[in-house]
Amino acid sequence: MTGSEFLLGYVPGVVPTKWLRIWQERLPEVPLTLVNVSAADAVDLVRRREADAVLLRLCTDRTGMHTIPLYTETTVVVMPKEHPLTEAEEVSAAELAESVVLHPLDDTLDWERPPGLVAPERPETTEHAIRLAAAGLGLLVVPQSLARLHHRRDLTYRPLTEAPGSGVGLSWLQDGGPELIEELIGIVRGRTVNSTRGRPPQPPAKQKTQPQRKARGTAKGGRSRKPRR
Repeated sequence: MTGSEFLLGYVPGVVPTKWLRIWQERLPEVPLTLVNVSAADAVDLVRRREADAVLLRLCTDRTGMHTIPLYTETTVVVMPKEHPLTEAEEVSAAELAESVVLHPLDDTLDWERPPGLVAPERPETTEHAIRLAAAGLGLLVVPQSLARLHHRRDLTYRPLTEAPGSGVGLSWLQDGGPELIEELIGIVRGRTVNSTRGRPPQPPAKQKTQPQRKARGTAKGGRSRKPRR
């Protein structure tokens, strides 16, 4: 933990507000501060000790980091509203074969080979690629959260089949992990406040000892009675 607060980085498209609210309810004495960071700089933010942990895309190189996967996003293709592909409920990668598909330098999808025709230049950022798509210069394939983040009235999107999903996870340093990381793990994994995971086990309650009873058939003075014949 950095100082008296917990610093949590998060990449574009990830919305940690629900987890922030739960943290504030459970740990009101420790502020949770959110730090927005680009997908490319997410791991370095923690390595530089500028954040205690980070919510990042799993395609990132995480050498020296602990990571727990949280969820995988649907991949979508962003296009102008008048594009013919908007007539379908979903689009296949094969249907993009004759279309220019923009591939920004900050792409968060782990492609073996991106679909479609290669654009003359790669946009520097997804935000720039969105503007090019709106101008009719190509389509764009991104995780659904980024399509929502960069929403425009002149653009829409459809789910893209046969495409890699974008995994999101929580990551922190293997060496010198932050305090309260188990609390954060419990929150992002949906554990209840009464969950005992990550908390020290309570000692078992002492059992009351019952007084020993004298053996039946023992006479006063400790002598046993002889059985009658």
